Amino acid sequence: MNLPAGSLAARDAAAILHPMVSPAVIEERGALMMARGKGVYVWDSNGKQYLEGLAGLWCTSLGYGNEELAQVAHDQMVSLSFQHMFNGKSHEPAMLLAEKLLQMVPVENASKVFFGCSGSDANDTQVKLIWYYNNALGRPNKKKIIGRVKGYHGITLAAGSLTGLPPMHNQWDLPLDGRFIHTDCPHHYRFAEPGETEDAFTTRLAHNLEQLILREGPDTVAAFIAEPVMAAGGVLVPPAGYFEKMQAVLNKYDVLFIADEVVCGFGRTGQPFGSQTLNIKPDTVTLAKALTSAYQPLSAIVIPEKMYGPIAEAGKKLGTIGHGYTYSGHPVCAAVGLKTLEIYERDQIFQRAAALAPKFQSRLRSFLDHPLVGEARGVGMIGALEFVSNKATKAGFTPYGSIGTYCFERCHVHGLIPRNVGDGIALCPPLIITEAQIDEMFDKLSLALDDTLNHVTRLGLLAA
Repeated sequence: MNLPAGSLAARDAAAILHPMVSPAVIEERGALMMARGKGVYVWDSNGKQYLEGLAGLWCTSLGYGNEELAQVAHDQMVSLSFQHMFNGKSHEPAMLLAEKLLQMVPVENASKVFFGCSGSDANDTQVKLIWYYNNALGRPNKKKIIGRVKGYHGITLAAGSLTGLPPMHNQWDLPLDGRFIHTDCPHHYRFAEPGETEDAFTTRLAHNLEQLILREGPDTVAAFIAEPVMAAGGVLVPPAGYFEKMQAVLNKYDVLFIADEVVCGFGRTGQPFGSQTLNIKPDTVTLAKALTSAYQPLSAIVIPEKMYGPIAEAGKKLGTIGHGYTYSGHPVCAAVGLKTLEIYERDQIFQRAAALAPKFQSRLRSFLDHPLVGEARGVGMIGALEFVSNKATKAGFTPYGSIGTYCFERCHVHGLIPRNVGDGIALCPPLIITEAQIDEMFDKLSLALDDTLNHVTRLGLLAA
């Protein structure tokens, strides 16, 4: 370990197994130790300021240091710091938040809300309830869940199996055998056949989905899960018509649609939910992240009456429904979630995101002329750039991800925190960002891109 002895970074490296990074990186360089945040800015332990261009981890929609959220958390801790929801107990904050979510979500006949702590555990709950539901209906074989290549749904055993990204599978013995399968990634830029239009591409993907269901057996396939926009997979926005064609296949074979709204929910795409932006009619939804603007760990799933009815009926025969978490519907988390939704409505945050989106997307797409950028993509207030060594052939870089990582590090030098996604950079700023701060964010990214171009040019990695 080459870190200064006794430094915060050295102590951190000695004590913590970090998520989503190579241990070797932490041992060699240490973590970037963050100290405080306010609005759209954060500061590290050395006092350096950064514009937080990823809203933390796609989640701090109201930015940092919101005193209203801090106050409501304090007040709830004083009045009722904890109450579990086991054995017939509940409390008002969870009840009020559930009522509000049932009114908001784009689920037909939305019936019940189940609370958890993270998007991962929420998607685990989705899987378990769908299995329970099919058992209740006397369909014990209808258990397989279809995810998508490059989809991200969490990292627990079931959610990690739903995910379609190799790093979440390698060495983890995932996906779990038998019940988790994957279909195509809807990224036209990367996966279309030569000369294939977007319409033909989406028709082919829907056909492939149908063939997959038929091969597996329709009586074995229970559900399909999708993010409206794939976030961790690279901010992949499917072509127009994709979800309508996929949903027609699902309806034909009685396969439930789980909309994973963990990133897209609560205004990120310019509408309250990504399902509304992408014309999805989900059977169930998964919520987390911006549900509390990440001020407290809270997730939720919303199920329709058609699922709740059989589950409840089975519960009458079986007794206790054996699922739940100590912190399900934690009163402090629920109170903060309820206040977050109040702020969204009062301050018209979703409308604000829709109004800012044209400027965000225009600045993003202005980089299409940059020698490194093969594709600029996004919707609403989320977007990404993909780097290529040859624009004509769309060839990437070797090793994969090396140039994205270099640009990511140069962004830090210039005071911007984005997300590196393979050989690319993603942005997803707090929804309270101003137009001037959007310009600041993209100006910093421009400096990092130019640094990266100089680096790639020196190494002779660009096509002549």
